[in-house]
Amino acid sequence: MATKKLTARDIMTAGVQCVGEHQTLLEACRMMRDLNVGCLPICGDDQKLQGLITDRDVIVKCCAEGRDVAEMKAGELGGALHWIGADDDAQQAVDLMEVHQIKRLPVIDVKNGHRLCGMITEANIAKNLSDEQIAEFASRVYTH
Repeated sequence: MATKKLTARDIMTAGVQCVGEHQTLLEACRMMRDLNVGCLPICGDDQKLQGLITDRDVIVKCCAEGRDVAEMKAGELGGALHWIGADDDAQQAVDLMEVHQIKRLPVIDVKNGHRLCGMITEANIAKNLSDEQIAEFASRVYTH
């Protein structure tokens, strides 16, 4: 009997909340605090993924530049975006995260209007991979 391969949906954290592209960074920071997360997806008016914002982005691209978190919009920090389809093989998610040296990967439900349906993080990787795979992932993401 063949073993079913894990998909991105199988290992992701569901129920991810977005910050709207027109919301301020202050609102995004409060959401991060309340949700106890260091990253939020940025969604457009059409509820589709526009980018990601991290707590580090707020510090480096707003505060350190002397900008006001109550004035700057989340959409200004969109940047390059990598994602994976919900039905794609989970190993592809790991590979994408390694290649692009990213610690969070949005999961998109391609069959359901390209909507954000979850996020894959380092914790998801740690829970679903072998010790050997985790060690390889860590060496590729953290040593460059």
